[in-house]
Amino acid sequence: MPVTSSPPLTADLVRGLATIGDFELTVCTDGPYRLDGGAMFGVVPKPMWQKRAPADDNNTILLGLNTVVVRTGKHTVVIETGIGNKQPDKMRQIHQNQELLPQSLAAADVRPEEVDVVINTHLHFDHCGWNTTLHPDGSVTPTFPNARYFAHRGEVEHGHMQYDRDRVSYLSPNYDPLIANGQMTLLTTEGIAANPEIVPGVSVELFPGHTQQLMGVHIASGDEHACYISDLIPTTAHLDPTWVMGFDLDPMRCIAERKRFYQRAIPEKWLVLFTHDHATPMAYVEWSDKGKPIVSAGVTR
Repeated sequence: MPVTSSPPLTADLVRGLATIGDFELTVCTDGPYRLDGGAMFGVVPKPMWQKRAPADDNNTILLGLNTVVVRTGKHTVVIETGIGNKQPDKMRQIHQNQELLPQSLAAADVRPEEVDVVINTHLHFDHCGWNTTLHPDGSVTPTFPNARYFAHRGEVEHGHMQYDRDRVSYLSPNYDPLIANGQMTLLTTEGIAANPEIVPGVSVELFPGHTQQLMGVHIASGDEHACYISDLIPTTAHLDPTWVMGFDLDPMRCIAERKRFYQRAIPEKWLVLFTHDHATPMAYVEWSDKGKPIVSAGVTR
């Protein structure tokens, strides 16, 4: 299961390469961005978390926006699409996001027209922003014109409710136009239980806690396995089961789901793909001599 750093000429735009059996994995990026460190680590005291994720004078930490492209030989699958280009100026100033995914895909020789599947693990703005593209005239069109998009129906319903707790996280132009034009398939919990496969070798599984319907994406070819675990474990600094985020709707469920994930991912040697770790977008995880999950190997800078 070779994991390599990206070629020097595209080091900033292509964050890593790997193979899983016959599948090729490329980690693209919408660029780094910044979020409040306290929110990212919840009740974990700052003197502990800042050793892993140094904060600036505004208490923000550097995060990544990792999109994984899976080429199976029959399909080109995109997992997550970053923040996109629809953020208002105030939010751009806060997050300092760079809107780099189109350039990153081009650097990886991925044409939007060739992508036939897009999977959103959930519909927070920093995971589905480039589902659609905002144009200067105010119109919004699909970024991947020939793709079938997949998201959980519960995420759409939750986003439409605009709850005080998390309404800022849901921007309907990222998904409603795709529902309206028939490109987005809305999965259900019952449907996933009956058949989790999106295309051969790529399937989804619910890992609730961050949101009620958060999905991980499994990638399997031959006897090799990778999993894009999304915001259940957003970065390698969050590997400890109890280091959950202030953003998580159900922290106790997150802890239980992390433990459940490790029960399979570690002994079966899954390659873990991290959605918000800019320096280490993918790694293998093992148990330390103290019984804690740690990185055993990964793509680092």
